[in-house]
Amino acid sequence: MNQYLAVTSNGLENLLVEELKQLGIDNPKPVQAGVKFKATNEQIYRACLWSRLASRFVRVLSEFTCNDDMDLYLATTAVNWVNHFHSSKKFVVDFKGTNREIRNSQYGAMKVKDGIVDSFTKKDLPRPSISKDHADLRIHVRLHRDKAILGIDMVGGGLHQRGYRPASGKAPLRETLAAAIILRCGWDASKPLLDPMCGSGTLLIEAAMMAANMAPGVNRQSWGFESLEDFDAELWAEIKSEAAVQARRGVKKVTAKFYGFDNDKYVLKTARENARRAGVESLIQFEMGDAAQIKRPKEFEEGVIVSNPPYGERLGTHPGLIALYTAFGAQLKAEFPGCKASIFSSSDELLSCLRMRADKQYKLNNGALPCHQKNYSISEMARDNVTQSGGHDEQNLVAPDFSNRLKKNIGKIGKWAKKENLDSYRIYDADLPEYNVAIDVYLDHIVIQEYAAPKNIPEETARRRLTDIIRATIQVTGTEANKVVLKVREKQKGRSQYQKLSQQSETMRVHEYGVELIVNLHDYLDTGLFLDHKLTRRRLGELAAGKDFLNLFAYTGSGSVHAACGGAKSTTTVDMSNTYLEWAKENMKLNGQVGRQHQFVQADCLQWLEKETNQFDLIFIDPPTFSNSKRMEQSFDVQRDHIQLMTNLKRLLREGGTIVFSNNKRQFKMDMDALAELGLDAKNISKQTLPLDFSRNKHIHNCWLVTHKN
Repeated sequence: MNQYLAVTSNGLENLLVEELKQLGIDNPKPVQAGVKFKATNEQIYRACLWSRLASRFVRVLSEFTCNDDMDLYLATTAVNWVNHFHSSKKFVVDFKGTNREIRNSQYGAMKVKDGIVDSFTKKDLPRPSISKDHADLRIHVRLHRDKAILGIDMVGGGLHQRGYRPASGKAPLRETLAAAIILRCGWDASKPLLDPMCGSGTLLIEAAMMAANMAPGVNRQSWGFESLEDFDAELWAEIKSEAAVQARRGVKKVTAKFYGFDNDKYVLKTARENARRAGVESLIQFEMGDAAQIKRPKEFEEGVIVSNPPYGERLGTHPGLIALYTAFGAQLKAEFPGCKASIFSSSDELLSCLRMRADKQYKLNNGALPCHQKNYSISEMARDNVTQSGGHDEQNLVAPDFSNRLKKNIGKIGKWAKKENLDSYRIYDADLPEYNVAIDVYLDHIVIQEYAAPKNIPEETARRRLTDIIRATIQVTGTEANKVVLKVREKQKGRSQYQKLSQQSETMRVHEYGVELIVNLHDYLDTGLFLDHKLTRRRLGELAAGKDFLNLFAYTGSGSVHAACGGAKSTTTVDMSNTYLEWAKENMKLNGQVGRQHQFVQADCLQWLEKETNQFDLIFIDPPTFSNSKRMEQSFDVQRDHIQLMTNLKRLLREGGTIVFSNNKRQFKMDMDALAELGLDAKNISKQTLPLDFSRNKHIHNCWLVTHKN
């Protein structure tokens, strides 16, 4: 008998122990991410062919202390490799792990390769070849700190590669993990099984193979142990033949029904092809269907629903996933009372959206991603609750204080926005301290901006509250989940709010007091339109008729658009970002404002101010509170530097002209004495420029009209 290590995922060790016992292995011992045992050739052949949970089986040839490369080399040469494989065989070394001295796995693999080759050449035998792509054998090495395991991979590749799935969906679930999920979901082969988001069909195929008592490795073409010196070809042929016969007979004996649904017809096509290659296509019924609207099949008494819904950014936005899980949970309770469900996800917050209490739960990994599998019993009472509330009981359960405040705000602010003919406005701004977000409407879209939670709020609590906020917002507003955009806003310095977040480049047009403006809800922290300035921009339009207008720190030029549409004789738009100047040009063009009278200048506004000689009748400036951009010669602080700013602005301001000066520093104080010395007068118009949707946040900005002193 030889010593073996069955490798598996963290969390599956005890499940694998039970499987190996059923396969005839005596006294298997769980270790970290694996199981150790002794076996004969017949036992290891059967284990390789029949194990659904192991990712590989390694014949352990040496376990040793490894402090450096010499220990590694000497331990390798101490193995009598000639007894294990012939020099005509090609091999490759799979080396995993590092320590203080062996810091590179490729270097470790090279030392093992050298040791193996030298053990042949020292016996005057031909040197075996190395082949990464066409190896007959794979040498397996695990190194952790000073402990190393050296052995031969009996399989030659991952056992999850059953051979039926050459192509995967967008987020493939390994076959070995799928088998573990099935074994833990509370299903047995006498009950129907349904996957409402089946993807490429892996869960159902693994279950069908279990029901048919089909060996998971029955379709595998080659095995590492076939290249070993002690390989018993006759014994292996007998074991393979027995499994092939069992597979053919087993499919005919299956009585359980299998149902797979997905809303992607191309993925379903892949699932059907995978089932055909696995030999279980006759057992599984695949259909188009939406998990949020899934109906109970006729023959589904005491059935089990098992699913691996999407839970990462690869397959959907956070708001979209929250809506999916919420609707899915409601549908399970409405359609499947008396059944059981088992849902696998990396997000406990998303699982909470199902609004069901788990009977059992397991922790396991999907690759490096920690995940949960939760098993539920769906009661008749759950269906009654959903039915009595018309299928919308969730709205009354999720964040009721937040939901009620949001409804109230929408009633008041929505009515005002309609009257003002505004497409974009704020409906919530951290009204309740525990729900610390801002929520804005842009036509039929919603943008939720999460402010950074205070340090005394646990991260898990903050995540759960955000999940509740998103769910409640979707339910209260009736907005489609794919039209809800989530952003995290932290304290910004300088122009960091302008940094690009994504590359979606999806824009939309909104109306604001007679002008059209382009917004981008996805690619930047801000959308291209500061909503709190809508009344300020309207005032610019009212003041601009027949005047030369200057817009400094112009961002996307919305102030210039209002001035131009208000009849400005000319506009000059200055910003340091070429991206936003181009955006400003598009905004102007959208409103028919084109021509030489409209100038766009890419420059550091502070440096430009000091050198510019043209004069203007109306100047709008909304500088950052603080900036130390690398593209600026020196830092800028609006409180410290506003008088120097006004000094330069006065030089460009014609007699009788007006400066509209705004900033968002909460405790800003205008130096009225210094302003008077400059011959300027200032009137605070902050209240008059604060729109209804920002009335709670009285310090969102402060705004001043600055004119020549009479």
